[in-house]
Amino acid sequence: MSIPAVSLIEELNGLDVNDIGSWTRRVKILMAGILCLVIIGAGFHFIIQDQRAVLAAEERKEPGLKDSYLEKKALAINLDAYKDQMVEAEETFGVLLKQLPNESEIPALLIDMTQVGLSRGLQFERIKPGANVDRDFYAEKNVGIIANGTYHQIAGFVSDVAALPRIINIANFSVERTSPDSENLRFQATTKTYHYLEDSYESN
Repeated sequence: MSIPAVSLIEELNGLDVNDIGSWTRRVKILMAGILCLVIIGAGFHFIIQDQRAVLAAEERKEPGLKDSYLEKKALAINLDAYKDQMVEAEETFGVLLKQLPNESEIPALLIDMTQVGLSRGLQFERIKPGANVDRDFYAEKNVGIIANGTYHQIAGFVSDVAALPRIINIANFSVERTSPDSENLRFQATTKTYHYLEDSYESN
C-alpha cells in the first residue's frame, strides 16, 4: 500500500508544469481536485461570505420593516376615519376662530367689558391698554384694569366677562380692601383679549 503513495510523490516531484500532457491520469485527477477545492474556497471567501453578510444585514432590518408595514397598514385601514377627524377638527377650529375678534372689533370688545363692569356697579379707576403680543395665528392684547366695588360686584363682573361670546381671560388679579372698615374692594387685574391675524390665517 505504501508503494503507490511513494510513486505518487515521485510523480509529483517530477512534474513538468510546461508539459501537462505528460502527466499521469491520477496526477491530473489530483490536480483537478485541488483546483476545484481552490475555486470553491475562493468562491466561498469572495462571493458566498459577502452574500451571507448582506443577508444578515437584511435580516436585521426585517423586524423594523414589518413594524413599518403594520403601521402603514393600520393607517391605510383607518384612513377614512382620519379624514373624518380632520374635517371635524377643521370645523371646530373654525368655531373657535369665530370667538376671536378681528383687530377692528377690539375697541368694541373693550367697551362691552367696561359696560359689563358698570352694569355690576363697579367704578373703574383705570383702563390701560398694553402691548400686543403676536403668537402663531393670533395676537394677544393685554389691558390693565383697576376697579372698585363689593365682593359680589367683582364676582359678577368676572362671571359676566367669562360669559361674553368673545374670549376674554382675566389674569394676574388681586383684591384688597380700599380701607380697613370699608366693604369696597380694589380689584386690579390684567385682561387678555385676542384677535386672529387675518394674513397669517389666510396663508395657512
